[in-house]
Amino acid sequence: MTKQLSKESQELLQIFTKSCRHSILSMVTNAQSGHPGGALSCIDYLSLLYTQVIANTGEPVIVSNGHISPAVYAVLADMGYIDKKEVINGFRTFGSPYEGHVTRHVPGVWYGTGPLGAGISAASGFALAEKKKGTDTRVFGLIGDGEAEEGQVYEMMNFAAKYKLDNFIVFMDYNEVQLSDAVEKIMPVDFKKQFQVAGWHVIDVDGHDMNAMWEALQEADSIKDKPILLLAHTIMGHGVNLMEPAGKEYKSNWHGKAPKPEDIENELLELRLTAEEQNILDTWQKTVSWMPKNMPDVKNINVDTGTPRLYDTDKLTDCRSGYGNALLDLAKTNKHIIALTADLASSVKTKAVQDELPDQHIECGIAEQHMVSCSGGLSFSGMIPFCSTFGAFMTSRAKDQARVNDINNANVKMVATHCGLSVGEDGPTHQAIDDINSFLGLFNTKVIEPADANHCDRIIRSIAKEYGNAYVRMGRHKLPVLTKEDGSPYFDTSYVYTYGSCEKLREGNDLTITAAGSVVAEAFEAIKLLKEKNISAELIILSSPKQFDDTLFNSIEKTKKLIVVEDHNTIAGYGTQILRTLHEKHIHVNKFTSLGVKKYALSGKAQDLYKEAGIDSVGIMKACEEMMK
Repeated sequence: MTKQLSKESQELLQIFTKSCRHSILSMVTNAQSGHPGGALSCIDYLSLLYTQVIANTGEPVIVSNGHISPAVYAVLADMGYIDKKEVINGFRTFGSPYEGHVTRHVPGVWYGTGPLGAGISAASGFALAEKKKGTDTRVFGLIGDGEAEEGQVYEMMNFAAKYKLDNFIVFMDYNEVQLSDAVEKIMPVDFKKQFQVAGWHVIDVDGHDMNAMWEALQEADSIKDKPILLLAHTIMGHGVNLMEPAGKEYKSNWHGKAPKPEDIENELLELRLTAEEQNILDTWQKTVSWMPKNMPDVKNINVDTGTPRLYDTDKLTDCRSGYGNALLDLAKTNKHIIALTADLASSVKTKAVQDELPDQHIECGIAEQHMVSCSGGLSFSGMIPFCSTFGAFMTSRAKDQARVNDINNANVKMVATHCGLSVGEDGPTHQAIDDINSFLGLFNTKVIEPADANHCDRIIRSIAKEYGNAYVRMGRHKLPVLTKEDGSPYFDTSYVYTYGSCEKLREGNDLTITAAGSVVAEAFEAIKLLKEKNISAELIILSSPKQFDDTLFNSIEKTKKLIVVEDHNTIAGYGTQILRTLHEKHIHVNKFTSLGVKKYALSGKAQDLYKEAGIDSVGIMKACEEMMK
C-alpha cells in the first residue's frame, strides 16, 4: 500500500461513492423495500476497499451485516462486475439474483449472509484457512454495531484472537443506530473495550474520511498476532440530505425504510454522474485487474479416501470410534481435511487427530454456533471441515448457522455423537430425539445415520469425497458388528456407501422391519426371537431419512406390513418420511407401526431407556407379534 492516497485516487473515490449512493437510492426506491441507512454509512469504506485493494488482489470480503446489500451490489456494479441497470431494476424482485440480503448468486460475493453474527464467523474461517495454507492473503469482514450484540460475535472474537488471525481485518459500521432505535437505548455496549479485552487491535477511525481509513488499513497491515477491528464512526444515511439528519440524531428512521420516489427525486438528480465523471469511472474500470470469475471452484477438491478399516465381529464398538478412526485416516492423507470441535474432542473422538495432527485440529471452545459458521468459511477456502459436537447442540444451538451454510451450498461435514436415547444417563437435555426433524427441511444437507462402526467408517469416507453439507448422527454406546448369514461383517472392506442406500440385512416374508442407527442391533436380535415364533421378518437397514432406494420399496411391496424402528421421536423422523415417500410412489401397506421415542425420557442406561420406549429387541418382537394377529 502507498502511504497516502494519490490525487487521482481521491478524485476517483469521490466519483465512485457518488455513483454508488445514486445506485443505492435507486435500488431501494424502485423496490420500495430495503435498508438504505446502513448501506449509505458503509459505502465510503467499501468503495475505498474495492477500488484501492480488491481491484488488484481479489482478497475475500465477507459482509456479515447482509442487509447492506444495496451498498455491496452498488460497488460491484461500479467495479464492472455486474450490470448496474439489472441491479437497480432487479433488486429484491422475483426472478432476480439481487436478493434483499447479500447472496452468492452474485459474482464477487464470497459468502451469502443475513442472520446477524453468522457471516463474521464464516469470515474468520476464511482467514484461518489462509493462515493454514501459509499465504499472505488478508480477509476483510464487515459487521454492524447492533450485530455485535449477538452472542456468536463474542464467540468469533475469542476464536480469532486465539488463533492470532492478524490477516483478519474487520470493519464495524459504528453509526450507533440499530433496527428500532439508538444502540445506547437498545443495548449500551462499549465495543472498543470488548474487542480489546478479547485480544484484538482496535483502530478508531472516521468511516467517512478516505485518508483516515487508508491510514487505518496500513496500520492494520503492520499488526502481528492479533486480529484487527476498524471501529468506524459513521452516520446512518450519510451523504443523502433526506436521511443524514436522522442519522446524526441516532434515529432509526432509515434503517429499513425505502423513500418515496417523489421525496428522493432531487437527491437522485444531484447524485447523477456528469458525462465527464462517467468517463473517468469507465476509463478506470478498464484498469481493474481482478475479476470474480477468477475465484476458485471449491467443488473440484480431490480426496484420497484410503483403505477402510474392518472392525471384528467379536468385539462391541461404538460408531463414534469408527468416526474418529476414519477421520484420522483421512486427515493423514489429506492435509486440507480439518477437524473442529467445541471442547468435546475426547467425547466425539477427534482426539486422535488432535494428538497426531494438531495443525489439522481446531478447538473452538464451547461455541457451537461459531464452529459451524467458521466451518462454512473454511469450506469455501479449499478446506474440508469436519465439525463435531453432541446432536442436541449441533441441531438446536447451531441450526441457524447450518441453515446459512445450506443456503450457501457449502461443504461442511457435521458429525454429531450422543444422539437419541443412546446418550443414556445424561438425561433428556442431552438426548437428541428431535435432531433429524431439525435438519429435514435443509435442501442442500444430507442426513445420514450409521448402523455400526464399519458402516460409519464407509459413510465418513464417502462424505469426505462428495461435495456438499452433511449431517451424520450416531449414538454413544457400543454396538455389535452387524453380520452376514455366514457370520462375516456385513459392511466389509468391499462395501462402498451410497447416499440413501438401504441394506437387506436379513430376508423374510411375513413383514418388513426397517431400522436405523443404534436400534438396528435391537431389530437384529428381534428377528431371531421372531423365528422361534415362526414369524419371518425381513430386516432393512436405513441410512438416511431423506432418501430411500428400491431395497426398501421392494420389501414393503412384498410383505405389505411395515414396522419402523428409530432412536428418535416418531413425530418427524424415519416413519413419517417413509409414509410420505410411499404415498408419492403409490405403494400401499396393509399394516404400519412406528416405534420410537414418544416422550422425554429420564436418565438411565441406554438399554433400560430402549426397553421403556419399546425399541429394544423384546419391544420390537412384541410389536411384530401384534401386527401378525
